[in-house]
Amino acid sequence: MAFKSSGINPTKFDVSQLKFYLFLVPFAIFMALPIIFIFNHAFKPLDELYAFPPRFFVINPTLENFQNLSQLAEQSGIPLSRYVFNSLFVTVIVVFLSLALSTLAGYALSKKQFRGKKMLLEINNTALMFVPIAVMIPRFLTVTTIGIEDTYFAHILPLVAMPVGLFLIKQFIDQIPDSLIEAAVIDGATDFKIYWKVILPLIKPAIATAAILAFQLVWNDMETSNLYTTSENMRTLAFFMNTLAAQTNVVVGQGMAAVASMIMFIPNLILFVILQSKVMNTMAHSGLK
Repeated sequence: MAFKSSGINPTKFDVSQLKFYLFLVPFAIFMALPIIFIFNHAFKPLDELYAFPPRFFVINPTLENFQNLSQLAEQSGIPLSRYVFNSLFVTVIVVFLSLALSTLAGYALSKKQFRGKKMLLEINNTALMFVPIAVMIPRFLTVTTIGIEDTYFAHILPLVAMPVGLFLIKQFIDQIPDSLIEAAVIDGATDFKIYWKVILPLIKPAIATAAILAFQLVWNDMETSNLYTTSENMRTLAFFMNTLAAQTNVVVGQGMAAVASMIMFIPNLILFVILQSKVMNTMAHSGLK
C-alpha cells in the first residue's frame, strides 16, 4: 500500500496526477465541444440558427425543430416512429447475429483443427480489404435472386457477416490458453459448453468492441434502404434522415437536420459510454504478447 500511495499508480487522487489532468482536461473539453454543439443546435429556434455571428449555445431552447421533423415524416404517409422501429429492429437483430456468428466462427478457427481452416482465414482477411461499395453489385444480385426485396431480410442478410469482428474476436481467442479448454474437455464439457462457459466470459471486451462496430455499421447504413427496398415503410431512420435536404427548403431544413444529427448520434454515444471500459480493455489486451 505504501508503494501505491507514493505517487506511482495511486488508488485515488494524488498531487502527482495534476500534470496529467492539466494535459488531458483541455483535450477532453475540446473533444466534447462537437457533442455539446449538436445538442444545442437541435434546440435552437430559427432566428438563432441563422444568427450572425453564430452562437454556440442556445439562448431560447425550443422543440419546434422536433415537431417539424415529426410532421414532415407524417406528410410522407409514414410516421417517424416507423423509421425508428425499423432501425432498432434491424440493428438489434444484425448485432446479435453478427456477434453469434463471429464468436462461434472465431472459436472454431482459433481452437479447432480441420481441413480448409487456413483458406477460410485467408478469405476473411481478404474480405477486410474490400470496401462496401466494391461488393454492392454482388450483394444486390444475391438479394434479388433470393427474392427478399422489401423485407427485413434484405436489411439483415447483407450486414450479418462482419470480417473485422471475426478477425478481432479470433485474435482475442488465440490468447486464451489451450490448457483451459483441455481441462474442460477432461471434465466432460461439450464444445458448446466450452464455448458458452469458457470462451465467452473471457472475451467480453472483444465482444463489446465488435458490438460497437456492428452497431455503427447497421445504425448508419443507408445502402440497404436505398438498393433493396422500394416501399417507404420498410426503410430505416438513417435513410429518412439523409433525405431531409431533398424534402425541405434550406431554411427550415437546417433545424430538422440538426435534430436528425442528434437523434442519429445519441444511440452511438450511449452504447459507447456503456461499453467503453470493455473497449479500452480490448485495446490494452491486444497490445500484450
